Amino acid sequence: MKSMMLPLLVVAATLATSGAAFADDASPKVTFNIGAASDYVFRGVSQTNEDPEVFGGVDLTIDKLYAGVWASNIDFNDSTDAEVDLYAGFKPTLGPVSLDLGAIYYSYVNPPHGAHYGYAEIKALGTMPLGSGSLGAAFYYSPDTFGPVDNDSAYYYEVSGSIPLAGNFSVSGAVGRQEIAKTPADYTTWNLGVGYAFNDRIGVDVRYWDTNKHELGKIYGSRGVVSLKSTF
Repeated sequence: MKSMMLPLLVVAATLATSGAAFADDASPKVTFNIGAASDYVFRGVSQTNEDPEVFGGVDLTIDKLYAGVWASNIDFNDSTDAEVDLYAGFKPTLGPVSLDLGAIYYSYVNPPHGAHYGYAEIKALGTMPLGSGSLGAAFYYSPDTFGPVDNDSAYYYEVSGSIPLAGNFSVSGAVGRQEIAKTPADYTTWNLGVGYAFNDRIGVDVRYWDTNKHELGKIYGSRGVVSLKSTF
């Protein structure tokens, strides 16, 4: 599932937008990203059965509008080979708050027949400066979420924060809640980590993830993850 909430991205966005509004530039811009991680964790849950991840994507930005595609290997212990996400949105500002309003479609390559893995979400995110760092909140809604047909609507909401440190280091963390109608699988997740920017294109993140639902299986357990990402 798309790592729009990857802490490394959160740290990069904080460093890039702290104290400034989005640039008024209508020229199209294309950026690429590639990276690897020791585990693909989405909302506290491993998507690679605790194995490493390799990912990449491309984004098109025109002023405050954006669209992109992102892909990663996954392991659901079945025939599914990869995840490919399509997304688009709008990033206006409201006073000191930078908003991100958009939609994501999560698709999967070679899923089992009848798995119904693919689904869409709409999202609303807001970030504002807080001292030298930032404070953020996010809300995601899906009318028909990942999994069996009888799964109904799902909500995910999160609060997050980040603080820049000396020497290109930063610390960030988040607490989120996933709620899925008609299932007992609601859970709370949290993470805390340290990022380091080698330059404005390459960064590394070391992060602790956990949930309150270890009884649902090892993929919900606590874990440390190291990720490296390059944007160009």
